[in-house]
Amino acid sequence: MRIWQLVLAGILVFSSAVKAEQEQSVVLISIDGFRWDYIEKHHAKHLKAISEQGVRASKMRPVYPTKTFPNHLSIITGLLPVNHGIVENRFCDTERNDCYKMGKGKDDSTWVSGIPLWNLAQMQGLKAATYFWPESDARFNGMLPDYFYHYSKHSDYQKRVDQIIQWLSLPKAQRPRLVVSYFSLVDSMGHEFGPDAKETYDAVQKLDSLMADLSSRLKALDENINLVIVSDHGMTSVDPSLSIKIDSLPQDENFIVQNTGPRVLYYAKPDSKADISGFSKKLAKAAGGRYVVLSEQQKRDYHYNKGPRVGDIILQTDAPRVFTDSKMAGYLGTHGYAYSEDMAATFIATGPDFKQGLRLDEVSNLDVYPLIAKILGLEILSPIDSDGASLWPAMKQ
Repeated sequence: MRIWQLVLAGILVFSSAVKAEQEQSVVLISIDGFRWDYIEKHHAKHLKAISEQGVRASKMRPVYPTKTFPNHLSIITGLLPVNHGIVENRFCDTERNDCYKMGKGKDDSTWVSGIPLWNLAQMQGLKAATYFWPESDARFNGMLPDYFYHYSKHSDYQKRVDQIIQWLSLPKAQRPRLVVSYFSLVDSMGHEFGPDAKETYDAVQKLDSLMADLSSRLKALDENINLVIVSDHGMTSVDPSLSIKIDSLPQDENFIVQNTGPRVLYYAKPDSKADISGFSKKLAKAAGGRYVVLSEQQKRDYHYNKGPRVGDIILQTDAPRVFTDSKMAGYLGTHGYAYSEDMAATFIATGPDFKQGLRLDEVSNLDVYPLIAKILGLEILSPIDSDGASLWPAMKQ
């Protein structure tokens, strides 16, 4: 009997070693607007359980500005917004005399730069799939993911989970080793009703159940699949009574104005007689403590001080204020402010490459890129704005 026990133990050890040497896969999920404290605040019991099986950061620090498209592109490229090109959800480029709005890269990929993780995987022989990650249907470097969907607000959330499992159930030759997906519901409810509302609680509960379903079905595949769940930013309350109306500020027809809520970007029109310094002083004089005009030093501190897209003049307010115009009014929650606790995001990871029961301090979302590249065995092919340092402790080796 003793001999058979030893043989069985040997087989189990051998099997574990073989599985450890198998190819690793990664599923990266973004829950838009899922603030760092929503697990406890809105009782996301399944996400809490998932995090306790693996690694959770106390907070994840987004890049500036704390908006959806800049941060999703930073997570997936490891680059600051000024380097991947998407410096806001909406902005202008004074060199090309054109303006960007969310998703414009689908029709014109020259708006985006860098090597997103799906490109990095494909360039090194792996297949990749995306389901609605911002700009994942843009041709970065002339390439699209092996499997992808064009964005549609009508897409069913459960079908996204089903599709992820279907992709990972394909025969090995067709199976993606990297799958990324995006869920917007929590952010949408946070904007409309605020972070403390029952509607936001209900949205968290729905995503919590979906993540439980995804996690259990990934485990049932019995493959080496690592699940990484992140968000792009947090959310904070807005007080409409404190809103700053754009048309109440000094006006100058020599500038193009882009209002993003917490910030206003002014771009001097090409070939105009714009007096950037003079108009900046007028705006500062009208502030009355409601907002600031960012100095050059502040722009440098935010890594937001180069290129034709960041704005010649930037106004910035603090919560619960926002700038309003005819296109932006009537919401009770938002993000996009300078970094604060309410703007902090979420990071959770579990799977064969991650330690169990580990709680990290604040991590950087720029470090997600080198982390996933390392798990997949990928060489980083161009310079990035990250050394991965805050997330290396999450890995077993």
